[in-house]
Formats: sequence, structure tokens, C-alpha cells
Amino acid sequence: MNARPMSAMTAWFERVDPGTHRRITGVRLVTAYGLAAAIGALHDVTRDVPASVSVGSLAATFALWASVSEARATRPKSTRDLAILCLAAAFGAFTFALLGPLFRELGRGGAELILVSGAFFAGYLKRFGITGAGIGSQFYIGQLAAYLMKLAPMDTWAIVLALLIAMLAAIVPRLLSGPAERPVVLPALASEPVYGKRAVSPAFAMGLQAASGALAVVLLNAAFWLAESVWAITACVYVVATSAVGTAERVRRRIYGTLVGVPIGIVCLPLAEHAPLLVWAMAAIAMIVYAMALPDRYDIACGAFAFALVVTLAASGIHSVPLLAARAWETLLGGAIGLLAARLVFPLRAIS
Repeated sequence: MNARPMSAMTAWFERVDPGTHRRITGVRLVTAYGLAAAIGALHDVTRDVPASVSVGSLAATFALWASVSEARATRPKSTRDLAILCLAAAFGAFTFALLGPLFRELGRGGAELILVSGAFFAGYLKRFGITGAGIGSQFYIGQLAAYLMKLAPMDTWAIVLALLIAMLAAIVPRLLSGPAERPVVLPALASEPVYGKRAVSPAFAMGLQAASGALAVVLLNAAFWLAESVWAITACVYVVATSAVGTAERVRRRIYGTLVGVPIGIVCLPLAEHAPLLVWAMAAIAMIVYAMALPDRYDIACGAFAFALVVTLAASGIHSVPLLAARAWETLLGGAIGLLAARLVFPLRAIS
């Protein structure tokens, strides 16, 4: 193997993450995901769960994003937060599993209306700091996972089992990493916008912005049949920042990263069929890069995640290029709608 690309990659890692703190976090994310998926795949663990439900995938989703949202400096606080975050994801999945069949009767896009509540809480709960932000995000992630897996009331035991597996898979790697990680500081909320004689809290405004964008995507899907509308909804949820200017910057960076990551992932589609182990290794490296870049380089983080998503979907048997490419153009759509919501729905000013 040529040593020059490896040296360049090592030099980039050292420049982006000189203390190796974020790399350790990235390895923890991958470990939590893999551990949850492996335990959830054991027949003795999931024998009482319907075959149509992948407990491993559900638990891995809970554990991965709980690990992303957790940002404490000590083992006890991290353990507490990881347990709470996994619970929040499971609660989100419960809400969708219980309400999904009722909303599906409304027609196409009906079930997606449940995601609007998750979008609101993902923005609003930032008022409670880093843990609140994580709880809101996990609640939405749980709803999203349940939507994609088409969970129903009969699947509640699968959600409970996934919760227990996710807690184990997320907490054990964090206990082993110990003080080698550094917490992320949540940006300060913007000043309160004043309308008439009443002030609207920044957190409430952010919740309404995310929910408004998500609702707009749901309506567009009902009217025009979008390929994977949940990707546009997710873009609306996660581009909303603490100010309108910050949202515009996140939209720009998310679009740039996605437009790079998705095509690279599509180019690697032949590897998914002939070398799936290599594809999963590349996805793991991409998630480590995601963890390293997320605090400071949102564009690189989005590109790495878009690549990981495309190649893992391909490795899981989804090879439709138009479907995978929809990740890019629906991110454009969701980002644009999220930006409009940030500009029109109680716009926030950055703290000077």
C-alpha cells in the first residue's frame, strides 16, 4: 500500500483533532452501533420478537445517536445521560408505534405528521441545555426509526428490548473511554424576538421553525409524492440553529457536504455487492470523521454521514441509484424549507 495517502490522512487527523479526543469519540460511536447490532442479531435474544422487526437495527440507531448527543466529562454523568437519551429514543418510537396506524388512515403522508411533534421537541428542548437538546433529538430519532421500520402497537416488546440493548451498547464503550473525551459546549441561545407586547422564547421559536418546516415537507409529499420525504424532514430539523444567520450557515454547509458525500457513496456502489466488508469498514471510518468534524466543520460532518448512509444502505441491499440520489436533492429541499422557516417564523437574532 502506498504510504503517501496514509501519511496525508494521518496528518489531516492530527490537524483536525490534535489531542485524539474526537477520534476516541468516533470510535465509541462505531463500537456502540456495532455492539447493539450484534446483540440484536442473536436469535436467543430476539426469539420472542416478530421476524419483521429488526431489533438490532433499532437498538443500533438508539445507541449511535445517543452517543452522538451525549457530551459529559465524567463517567457517572455520561452513563446517566446515555440512559436518558436511549429512553427518549424509545419513547419516541413508542409514540409512533401507537399512533402510526391511526395517522396512516389519513392517506399518503399521514404517518409523517407524527414526525412534526418530534421536530418541535428537537428545537424546543434546547432550552434545557445539552441534555435537553439530546433528548429532543433522540425523541425525533426514535419516531423516525419507527416510521422507517413501520412499527405498530404489537411491536412494543421489540422497542423495550432494543432500549435495553442500546443502553448496554452505548454505556459500556463510554465507561471504557473514560476521561479521554472532552464535552461539547452548546451554542448560546439567541436573543428573544419581540412581537407586539410579548416576547417569544428562543427555544419555542426554534421548535416552531423546525415543526413548520417539517409540516411543509409533509404537505409537499402528500401533493407531489416525494421519494424519501423523511430525509427532507430531517434536514429541516437539524439545520435550525440558534439564529437565522446560524441556520443559513448550517444549510449551506449541509448542502455542500451532502452534495459531495452522496456522489462518492454512489460511486462505491459496486463495492457493496462484491466487497461488503470493505464497505462497512469505510462507513466506520466515515463515522469517525463525522465525530471529529461535527463541532467545527459541519460540512465535512454532513458529507461523511451522507457517504456512510449511502454505502450502508447499499450494503443492506438497496442499490437504486435514483433512490440513493434522492438523499442529495431532498436535503436541498429540506434545507431550503428550513431556511425559509428560520426567516419567516419568529426569526432569531444572534447574540452580539
